[in-house]
Amino acid sequence: MNSIAKVWPSPQVRHEALRIGGEQIRRAEIIEVFNPYTNELVGTVPKATLADVRHAFAWAHQYRARLTRYERSQILLRAADMVRRRTEEIADLITAESGLCKKDSLYEAGRVADVMTFGANEALKDDGQVFSCDLTPHGKKRRVYTQRDPLLGVISAITPFNHPMNQVAHKIVPSIATNNRIVVKPSEKVPLSTYLLADILYAAGLPQEMLQVITGDPKDIADELITNEHVDLITFTGGVQIGKYIASKMGYRRAVLELGGNDPIIVMEDADLEEASTLAVSGSYKNSGQRCTAVKRILVHEAVADRFVDLLVQKSRAIRYGDPADPATDMGTVIDEAAAKFFEAQVNDAISRGATLLLGNLREGALYSPTVLDHVTPDMPLVKYETFGPVSPVIRFRDIDDAIRISNSTDYGLSSSVCTNRLDHITRFIAELQVGSVNVREVPGYRLELTPFGGIKNSGLGYKEGVQEAMKSFTNVKTYSLPWD
Repeated sequence: MNSIAKVWPSPQVRHEALRIGGEQIRRAEIIEVFNPYTNELVGTVPKATLADVRHAFAWAHQYRARLTRYERSQILLRAADMVRRRTEEIADLITAESGLCKKDSLYEAGRVADVMTFGANEALKDDGQVFSCDLTPHGKKRRVYTQRDPLLGVISAITPFNHPMNQVAHKIVPSIATNNRIVVKPSEKVPLSTYLLADILYAAGLPQEMLQVITGDPKDIADELITNEHVDLITFTGGVQIGKYIASKMGYRRAVLELGGNDPIIVMEDADLEEASTLAVSGSYKNSGQRCTAVKRILVHEAVADRFVDLLVQKSRAIRYGDPADPATDMGTVIDEAAAKFFEAQVNDAISRGATLLLGNLREGALYSPTVLDHVTPDMPLVKYETFGPVSPVIRFRDIDDAIRISNSTDYGLSSSVCTNRLDHITRFIAELQVGSVNVREVPGYRLELTPFGGIKNSGLGYKEGVQEAMKSFTNVKTYSLPWD
């Protein structure tokens, strides 16, 4: 079959065959992928049937990977090198199918290489523990050892549209590093980046049995992805409704669910307002605001709110939005026109409830402008629920107790940002914010691709992603003991 690597950047990228069961299974039915900015056809991918999905899992299940730690590490290092050498090409494809600006897609390509490098390093580490057994009066002269084995079944990975390649890398790389087999279904809105990533990994030496890509209509194949008899673990990133559906449907198997967030940046009265406003803008508009850890609520102490809002508007106005392919553009489109219309409606609803529009709320197709609102209240749907777009809603608060109460008032608990230099405030926020992570004087989403990432409440069940934590989730711990004098 043709590789995207060979035909991109041709105006139309085609994958006419599914990569399942080691066969080229051609489909007359296809999924068309359109550029959100130009509405031009970027490419097509095949629409998998239920039989295709079952075949993919059966083929993966019969395979047992025997790659050494060194071989797994080398595959990932070679792939990382390919990604770095082909960064421009990868970024062009991400921008074309998702509408993310070139700056964001270049950054994403770099993150993919980081995930692979971290995975390569982690694959080399011995993941076992040793316990002496002569620790109590009735102990024995033995030692207990642990090791982590690959899952007996297959990993089913379902990924969203907002990070077309990096979200997929965070599923695939830990699977490779732990000698597992994985079937990936990317979002039907951005499937081409996943095919390109698979091409790169195959070229780096990965056996095809260890990675298969399925593209199809969720209405047709979603249930099979979570109930197939060969699925041992489901790793899903996406919306709360779908995540809870998976949890109700999956039966007796494991799941890692990352379900979004409603992350605040909290600006205290002692904060450096220049720094805080820069963080708020970056956190609101990077990736067109389409990140689970994007700044979605800006909580500002009333003593400094007027000055902060002035800076926020000034810096938001400086964001250049438009053609995603223009290297000078700071923010491209959102994923499609329907999403942009939803943001526009949410903002108009907040205005009708008393919020003040200070900038933006302009829409043209899938292009939605950076938007700033002041005097937003915590009960407005714009901030009560996750608004997955480039909106900066300012909520004013009285004191730290008020800030913590407002921050914890939503059903989400993913990440947060705190702008203050007072250690007593920092320690209170870390202790009392109901979130998976607290970043002091940094955007909520800051992390390494290696470090634990995940949330609580409607953001997730407490299981973490990040290369290290995912590798733990993707393995079974086996203990064994030996005599030891």
